[in-house]
Amino acid sequence: MTRKQRRAADGGSRRRGSALEDALLDAAWDVLVEHGYHGFTYEAIAARADTSRPVLYRRWPQRDGLLMATLARFWQPIAMPDTGSLRGDAIAFLRNADADRAGMITLMSVQLAGYFHDTGTSLGELRDALLPPGQPSAFEMIVARAVERGELPAAPRSSRVLNLPLDLLRHDMLTTMRAVPHESIDEIVDEVWLPLLGLPAP
Repeated sequence: MTRKQRRAADGGSRRRGSALEDALLDAAWDVLVEHGYHGFTYEAIAARADTSRPVLYRRWPQRDGLLMATLARFWQPIAMPDTGSLRGDAIAFLRNADADRAGMITLMSVQLAGYFHDTGTSLGELRDALLPPGQPSAFEMIVARAVERGELPAAPRSSRVLNLPLDLLRHDMLTTMRAVPHESIDEIVDEVWLPLLGLPAP
């Protein structure tokens, strides 16, 4: 059945506005997952979305713009817990990140290998481009709350130290290509990060 026939069967209804854009990005995501960056073409996405290439070109004249819009749609913020303690917040956030990002980071590292090669960029640069500009990192906020609660003294700390737990989690994700066990997350916080902040391990 052609597009015209399908629309006639639906009473002539046409997708418009945000509903159309969501359908296009959903189709683009499916194409990216199945075929990778080199299969991420306007032709393939238009066919999957049951539309025409000009519909895509009007919204995203460049393929990389369409790619970023597709990734941004599925790169949802990680839930920020508030457990009442520095250790609890850190472990809970890492577990949320593990649940939300393990599959996404694996997909990005494999299916976007061609993109990184063609553009000379890295997974870290792509990740930073998807984050809201100027927003503090999750662990900067977690540490700031710990300072407010009196768990940590107010002192300068480098971003490398503050964000180390998430960096180590990503490292484990990329080297194993699977979710990180809870025991490993506990070790990152208890045996590495807390002592680095000057706190005793539990």
